[in-house]
Amino acid sequence: MKLTESRLFNHYNTVVVPAMMKEHGYKNINEVPKVVKVVVNRGLGDCKDNAQSFQKAVDEIAAITGQKPLVTVAKKSIANFKLREGQKIGAKVTLRGANMYAFLDKLISVALPRVRDFQGISDKAFDGKGNYSLGLTEQLVFPEISYEKIDKIRGLDIVIVTSAKTNEEGKSMLEKLGLPFKK
Repeated sequence: MKLTESRLFNHYNTVVVPAMMKEHGYKNINEVPKVVKVVVNRGLGDCKDNAQSFQKAVDEIAAITGQKPLVTVAKKSIANFKLREGQKIGAKVTLRGANMYAFLDKLISVALPRVRDFQGISDKAFDGKGNYSLGLTEQLVFPEISYEKIDKIRGLDIVIVTSAKTNEEGKSMLEKLGLPFKK
């Protein structure tokens, strides 16, 4: 899929950019904040000893994002956590371009409305530079995951990295993109 075919990318260019320029008084179109990348991360320390369960969890991230995840390993040994250096402990995917917009569109329009007792997402998860972090407690909110095929309910972390300079600019842009913040 080309970037110009993405529904959310077209919405960003036709609706969000003009609204942000008017609201914040940007003089140049390049001053308008944009989404740079989306990082989907999952810690898999609970299944580090079970190779089959670990591979299932990695395959779930691949199905959700449409991209092969990078398996993360422990940097050093920690005896209290029964962790050895070089042991597989997680998986992450960095999405950019068309894949990023396709994932964000699916997150906003399909996954978040399927969250049980959903009231909106918190606006307190910004990092001070306009980047937003979101944690989901279960992978079942994504349509690619079937309840019969999972072995355990696991959450995942989603970080939306923007080019915004402040939290207010980042929140304003993400709201206009369609992220449902709590009122």
